[in-house]
Amino acid sequence: MTSDAFFDESAGAGVLTQRGPFESGVDGSKPPLDLSGAEWLSSSQGVGDVQIAFVDGFIAMRDGRSPEGPSLIFTPAEWNAFVLGARDGEFDLT
Repeated sequence: MTSDAFFDESAGAGVLTQRGPFESGVDGSKPPLDLSGAEWLSSSQGVGDVQIAFVDGFIAMRDGRSPEGPSLIFTPAEWNAFVLGARDGEFDLT
C-alpha cells in the first residue's frame, strides 16, 4: 500500500505534507482502510507501545501491546495538529 503523505523535513519531526489530491468519503468521513498489510512503526525511544502506519494517504495509530485492538485513523491535517499540539505541550498532564 502506498501513501501520498510524506514527512516534511523543513517543518520539523513528525509533520506530514500531502502530495496530490486528498480524498475522503462523500460525507467527509474517512474510508475504511485495510490495515492487514500495513507496516507498523514503533518509536526508537521507549518500549514502542504506540505504533503508527501510513496507509493510502492516512495515518493509523494503534496500541502495540494490543495490536488486534482498534486503530485510530488520522488525515494528514489531523496528524499535523496532533504532532504540533504534542510538541507544544498541549497534552502534558503536569
